[in-house]
This record gives sequence, C-alpha cells and structure tokens, in this order.
Amino acid sequence: MCNILSKMDLMKDFVCSWGEMSGKVLGIIEDKKLENAMWGLKLKLIEVTGKVLEAVGYGNVILPAPCRVQLLKTWLPYIRKIKPILDAEGNKDTNFPYKMDEDLCQSIEGAIVSLVLALPSNDQTDILLDWMETELVKYPDLSEAFEIWCYRTKSAKRRLMQGLDRVGDATISL
Repeated sequence: MCNILSKMDLMKDFVCSWGEMSGKVLGIIEDKKLENAMWGLKLKLIEVTGKVLEAVGYGNVILPAPCRVQLLKTWLPYIRKIKPILDAEGNKDTNFPYKMDEDLCQSIEGAIVSLVLALPSNDQTDILLDWMETELVKYPDLSEAFEIWCYRTKSAKRRLMQGLDRVGDATISL
C-alpha cells in the first residue's frame, strides 16, 4: 500500500488523514466491548501506524512538529498497551495468529526513535519523561533516543555556559 501511495504522491495525504482520524479510530477500537476481540484489526492498525511512523520518522513525509508530536502522543500509548496484550494472547495460545513479529516491532521502534529525535527539545523531554514514568518501558525501547537527548542536552548546556563566559569576560564600553 505504501509503495503505491508513494508512487502516486499520495503518501503525505494519507499520513495527514491518518493523523487527523487517529483519535476517532482509537476511540472506537478501545471501546470496552472490543477489549478482547478484533485482534486482526488491532494488529492491522499497528501495521498501518508503523508505516505512517516510518514515513514521518525517516523524512519521507514532512509534517510540522505539532503534527508529529500529536501522532506520537496518540499512538505511542496504544502501541505500549497492545503489544503486551498480543504477546500474552500468543503465549496462551500458540496458534494465535495476531502477533507483532520481530521485524514489525523493530521497524516501529526505529521509526519512533527517529521521530522523537527530530522533535523540538521540549517535546522530546515530554515524550521521554512519559516513557520513563510508564511501567511498560520494554516496548518500544526509547533508550537510544534518551541517550542521544542526554548528549545533546549536555552539549547545549556546555555551549551555553561557554557563551555566557565569553559575554562575562567581554569589556562593556558605552
């Protein structure tokens, strides 16, 4: 699907539409009546969202920062929630066909890390803080994004301090 959309220059339209309707889609699929049902649809939503996250995270589709943040804040909690549920169902029933395979998991995780790192620093902070506070830190693993964020923050602080030192050392003449 994504290959066709890209060739037809429709991927950006699809990503924007997906972002706009994501809240409504999740509102329906997270209804209590569907809590233990429609696993195939839930997995397909994750797969489609993974493609959207890849397109945005790797720069194939350029969205403004607020749209990227909203996309992450909408889907990241759902992905965190549904992965352990699908894993548990798969562990209970070895014939359970709706599992997030390793390639899908790595693809989504890589796209999320790239997407987080491309956000403004304050938004990165919010998402990484939320990731650290959640109990389900295992997936997606944002430790790579956290390490890079720490490095960038330390570097920015060091540059700021050097700049302030130069300003403090400069003679002021009126």
